[in-house]
Amino acid sequence: MTDVMLQVLGAGLPELGLSLDAAVQEKLCAFARAMVKQNEVMNLTGITEDAPVAKLHLLDSLTVAACVELTGKSLIDVGCGAGFPGVPLAIACPDTRVTLLDSLGKRMKWLEEVLPSLGISTKCVTARAEEFVSTCRESYDVATSRAVARLNILLELTAPYVKVGGFVVALKGSAAKEELAEAKNAIKKLGLSLVEVKEFTFDGASHGVIVLKKVAPTPPAYPRRFAKIKQNPL
Repeated sequence: MTDVMLQVLGAGLPELGLSLDAAVQEKLCAFARAMVKQNEVMNLTGITEDAPVAKLHLLDSLTVAACVELTGKSLIDVGCGAGFPGVPLAIACPDTRVTLLDSLGKRMKWLEEVLPSLGISTKCVTARAEEFVSTCRESYDVATSRAVARLNILLELTAPYVKVGGFVVALKGSAAKEELAEAKNAIKKLGLSLVEVKEFTFDGASHGVIVLKKVAPTPPAYPRRFAKIKQNPL
């Protein structure tokens, strides 16, 4: 029997410029399968078929590693949901110190249980992004996030976590450039500068990865309360 998930993952890695040994690829698929299994009792994903899981969860998450150097760095995944992109990054880059942050306790409890059982090392935090930052402001090398909010809102939640010289990496769909134009003011106010937008194609759909560098401290007024951020984005 062919392992479709493993096959699709292996075929997609060279397109990202990544090379991972067989044991790492197997561990990525083991986590994805655990997530699909848990999805039977908990709403984690709408994507459950092997090939789309490999492309749209695993390879999509690994685009972060294709865009910024993660070796020996600290990374926080803000609004990690079922663990993407943070968990695949923790597996592919085991010497990256990964923090998974989400406000939904049930999801985080599952991650806290399943990750050690698969030999995956991360720190799991159940909290709201705009509140947890007070404990670790400007202390991460990289903050990443996928599908949490539009970019001008997302940046206010992620930029305060990143130290000057670090990076915010936002995983976006085909609307990446449009959201970037909308977020010009936020980028400037939060101490960020655009490095690049890298485009990857999965199943014929464009996935834009926006890479921003932290060039100045984020003013202490940010992040505001979430209701404020949503009501009046930067």
